[in-house]
Amino acid sequence: MTWLGFTIALLGALGYALGAALQQFEAVAQGATLRLVRRPRWWIGGVISFSGACLHAVALSFAPLIIVQPISVATLVFAVPLAAWLHGRKAKRAEYLGSLAVAVGLLWLMLLVPAHNVRPSMSTGEGVGMILVVALIAAASFVSARFFTGPGKAIWMSIGAGAVTATVSTFVRVVGANFDGAWGGLLHWFAFAIPLLLIAAVVLLQKSYEVGYFGIAYATVQIVDPITSITAGTVLLGEPLPAGVGQVVPALVATAILVWGTITLSRLAPDHSPAPEAKPEPVTV
Repeated sequence: MTWLGFTIALLGALGYALGAALQQFEAVAQGATLRLVRRPRWWIGGVISFSGACLHAVALSFAPLIIVQPISVATLVFAVPLAAWLHGRKAKRAEYLGSLAVAVGLLWLMLLVPAHNVRPSMSTGEGVGMILVVALIAAASFVSARFFTGPGKAIWMSIGAGAVTATVSTFVRVVGANFDGAWGGLLHWFAFAIPLLLIAAVVLLQKSYEVGYFGIAYATVQIVDPITSITAGTVLLGEPLPAGVGQVVPALVATAILVWGTITLSRLAPDHSPAPEAKPEPVTV
């Protein structure tokens, strides 16, 4: 069963990476506007990403988190080369190194988080408070992005997108953990907030992809998402954080690796889809 979970998680990671790369390609070409909904490739990317996320959830029923989660983090290593291929080029050595560093650093941090088996619970006030705080973070990050260009702009936008994505994960975790087969339990407002938060996350992701720096945008989302989720788990759900020299020092090393990988990706040139060929003007006599 563990090998089955591993295989399903790997397929999910590949699917999520391909879906993100497809959507980024369209966001660069068309801009993060309503024109995207008229692009079949953008919808295909969304369906593939959603299928990848579903496969990740299924994998957790066959294999432990410590096996499935590392494979999920590896989406970055898959996504960057796929995005380069879609833009008609080979991935650069710096892209591989930066992606691998971010994945290793993030995975190391996640493995340092102590296990917590208590069922998560969150009050209405806490849920509303989290949404408001994350909304402020997203708004501040997108306002800050207006003062930057290039990778700086992509990073700031991705911070907002990652924070909202983490909110979706937190609400899903609370709702899913407290679902005991009674469908009436899903009538809580938390469950209705999830699709609205998911739509907001998708919109913000497209805005971060639109800048053209897919590697740094995707990496930042992959970093901000779990860090925000862990923070919410600690503050709202009473989950523990790494403590003691034996955990704090490795956490600092992992953070340094994350920072190095992020800086490496931020130095790369942006991807821009090829401009459509101009149609020859008719010759008039």
